[in-house]
Amino acid sequence: MSDRPPLTYRNSGVDIDAAARATSRIKALSAQTRTDGVLGEIGGFGGLFDGAFPGVAEPVLVSSTDGVGTKLRAAFLTGRHDTVGGDLVRHCVNDIGVQGARPLFFMDYVATGKLDPDVVASLVEGVARACREAGCALLGGETAEMPGFYRDGEYDIAGFIVGVVDRSRLITGRGIRPGDLLVGLPAAGLHTNGYSLARRLFLEMAGWTVDTHVPELGTTVGEELLKPHVNYEPLLRPALERNLVAGLAHITGGGITDNVPRILPERCRAEVRMGSWPVPPVFELMARLGPVAADEMLRATNMGIGMIAVLRPDALDAFASAVRSEHFVVGRIVEGDPGVVYVR
Repeated sequence: MSDRPPLTYRNSGVDIDAAARATSRIKALSAQTRTDGVLGEIGGFGGLFDGAFPGVAEPVLVSSTDGVGTKLRAAFLTGRHDTVGGDLVRHCVNDIGVQGARPLFFMDYVATGKLDPDVVASLVEGVARACREAGCALLGGETAEMPGFYRDGEYDIAGFIVGVVDRSRLITGRGIRPGDLLVGLPAAGLHTNGYSLARRLFLEMAGWTVDTHVPELGTTVGEELLKPHVNYEPLLRPALERNLVAGLAHITGGGITDNVPRILPERCRAEVRMGSWPVPPVFELMARLGPVAADEMLRATNMGIGMIAVLRPDALDAFASAVRSEHFVVGRIVEGDPGVVYVR
């Protein structure tokens, strides 16, 4: 007989009681996002949502999934965890919004080495807040404690979203044609892309910390890196309802260079004019510190434009009236090889 005490899951690094405490707090946060379509309560093996969509004649479900990437490192370094979850939701809402879809429900997955209920609750609080703002339900999720897989104090979060659009209002980009305008909506900052480059420039090459106040930015490095990802869906919804938009491109990884071609039909290419919108100081600072070439900045970051709408020239005034938000004509569609963005 061995004198050693029995081995438990907790001895091996997984605290089921901590997970239960975190789940209890998450249930309360999820309840605050409940919408009319939600059936049942969070905590089951699957989330339930009513498939009836009033006012939608031919419903098309649109789904997407994503993560926050290395923006999480900024959360780790600052100890602030209540913003990156919201960034994840807003990113996913934008990804389905470019096809005209309204968000219905969202689900998240949080994985960590050692589960800290306070950190997880703060993280999911940001998710729930963004869900409420977007009018979608936090329908469920999963929290996984994986000792030895993640370093202490670190975690990863991913999300999955489902939305709906009437087939007649589905935005595919097939109607884009030469002569159409590219209209950009400004970004709040890096959003959720370009963080590996930004950390290399700010924290390694410049030798700053997240607490360093940079006059050119008007804030600290940490505050700049944690600026929220903008949700463009409510801004664009009035324009979508009036059928003013021929195509939408969410400017994420790959920047303007790689994302605009994703919506272009054959014999159409995009011509983007640099200097047609104000580039926020963070991007100018990054380019100078590297130095980082202009074409690299355009692929690694959004350069201050988070969403691009394609519309007919005669729809510009109506679009401006509908969105009631700052926007810039940043280029146009011309004839040429498909999938090409020409920047000048």
